[in-house]
Amino acid sequence: MADDSSGREVARENEDEDSGLSMQEVLDEENQLEEDAIAVLGDSDDKNCTYLMGYVPRQALYACDTCTGPGETPAGVCLACSYECHEGHTLHELYTKRNMRCDCGNSKFPNLTCKLCPDKVPVNADNVYNQNFLGTYCTCHRPYPDPDDQEEDEMIQCVVCEDWFHGRHLGASLPASEDFAEMVCDGCMKKHPFLQTYAADTVAQSHEVDVENVNSEDPEQTSEPAAKAPRLDPVTTKEPEAGSSQDSLREATPSGACRLEELTEKGVGQHKGAMFWPEHWRAKLCTCSKCQELYTKSLVTFLLDEDDSIKAYEDRGKARTSGTQYESGMRVLSNMDHVQQVEVLTEYNDLKTELSQYLKKFADNKKVVREEDIREFFSDLAARKKKKTSSNVQYFCK
Repeated sequence: MADDSSGREVARENEDEDSGLSMQEVLDEENQLEEDAIAVLGDSDDKNCTYLMGYVPRQALYACDTCTGPGETPAGVCLACSYECHEGHTLHELYTKRNMRCDCGNSKFPNLTCKLCPDKVPVNADNVYNQNFLGTYCTCHRPYPDPDDQEEDEMIQCVVCEDWFHGRHLGASLPASEDFAEMVCDGCMKKHPFLQTYAADTVAQSHEVDVENVNSEDPEQTSEPAAKAPRLDPVTTKEPEAGSSQDSLREATPSGACRLEELTEKGVGQHKGAMFWPEHWRAKLCTCSKCQELYTKSLVTFLLDEDDSIKAYEDRGKARTSGTQYESGMRVLSNMDHVQQVEVLTEYNDLKTELSQYLKKFADNKKVVREEDIREFFSDLAARKKKKTSSNVQYFCK
């Protein structure tokens, strides 16, 4: 029988290559994760409980299964409390929610007192909880990630109900370019029919722009363009200046006129299914007294607030966060005295040398470095450092 050890070795190397990552891929992934974290957490306070701020317009929230039981009591805790009061607990991230007050330590947590703000009312009466607080999402009411769902799909948050939906369960095709600012789910569109009217007008205008573009490129073309998903670029041709408020972008209507009534009389119809809105779509909503009463009655006055959007929240977070971890590290280093700088740089050079030597073995043997290899390296490094520091040897004059 032929010896197949070489074949097994080749297969093992191929498997390693498939499961390995290049250094650039690791750095790119780390940068993306850091950007995502900044976007979600950057505008939330990680030191102080937000309870005293009242119902915060938008903040990062978490649900604690350890304290309230999975799927039993809906409750949300702020970022700072997730660190200070729920360390080691089973938490699931809720991303951001609007107009919520931190529940940590209130009557929903009978066995826990908030360490950051212990004096709280038993119940935050104005908090509104959707199914996400119980660990389920979408019209399928499944957890995310779902261990029983192996189909790859994008989760998109509805800007009205703030639930998250699988793309395949939205009742509408995702725009091919994925160029949209916000999404309103089918259920919320049906619940608020005025949005269906605005959506129909937005789609109609985007189709008109597409037809104009086709005709300008080929004047002899007279047939209708092929059917496709509506283009969701802003209909306005002039790009708004940086810092422009939503009021300045809002379309002017004659005094006393109602844009919604005009669209209804125009017969634009009603859009069916979920709607993927272009940027600045909120600025097109009518603000006459009659419509404002409608928004208040429908509990959607937040649609007139430019700072309510996820993009505005993320932009604030990025603005508050000064640079990447590397840049933060360099600022810390520059604030050290000379001796501390020498110690840090010496440790860095030692780490660089040891890591290079460790990785060289993989390069010489044409092996791919795996996650467990890196974990082993740093585990051994920590053990050696602990042994080294316990000797009480002073390496630098103070």
